[in-house]
Amino acid sequence: MSSTVVFNQRARSAEQKALRRHAVLEAAETYFLEVGYEAFSMAQLAKRARVVKGTLYLYFHTKEELFLTLYEQSLIRWSQVFIANLSEPMTSQEYAQALYNTAVADGAFLPFLIRLEHLIEHNVAIPRLISSKRVFMLRVEAVTEPTSTSLKLSQAQAREVVKTMGVLLIGATRADQGPSLDNEELPEDVQELINSFSSKPLFVKNAVRIIEGIRAEGASNI
Repeated sequence: MSSTVVFNQRARSAEQKALRRHAVLEAAETYFLEVGYEAFSMAQLAKRARVVKGTLYLYFHTKEELFLTLYEQSLIRWSQVFIANLSEPMTSQEYAQALYNTAVADGAFLPFLIRLEHLIEHNVAIPRLISSKRVFMLRVEAVTEPTSTSLKLSQAQAREVVKTMGVLLIGATRADQGPSLDNEELPEDVQELINSFSSKPLFVKNAVRIIEGIRAEGASNI
């Protein structure tokens, strides 16, 4: 995503304000993808967007509110790509691999998702938090229907799969947010240990178990 320049003139109309807010979000995501969560600075964002720092707080009351908005954008974007990658029918493994691959490919989605509950949501106003939860619920429903079709599950089962996959994705990929050791020469036993905790096989293996468990539970209740 290319960085967007925001003009210095004051935005007066609703349309101008909406355009400026969109431009700030574009600049913020580009900046985030470059420096990551911890190094992100509102002062530096203001310089990149060519506005005074105070202007940012007209649109987002806290840095976390800005991150929450970026998370929502990435959630919507990822879910649309994921749905487009679903087919009928799919095995549990194919479904899990598609979910993992599209989540990782987005770039912004996982870093925000991992920090959502413990960092981002703690410094936003309750009304803003409520609106974000509603965005999440809408996306769960959007993914539930094609999940039901692809995995041949009931709506209730598919909804449970979708909700559980998010929790599993956070747990499996959290270790990937640490320092990269790809170019380091490590002892064989240490490398094997690291490989055994690689997020993709961990996620896919456990996702398949969960999906098949939900399927079996549904069959036993018939």
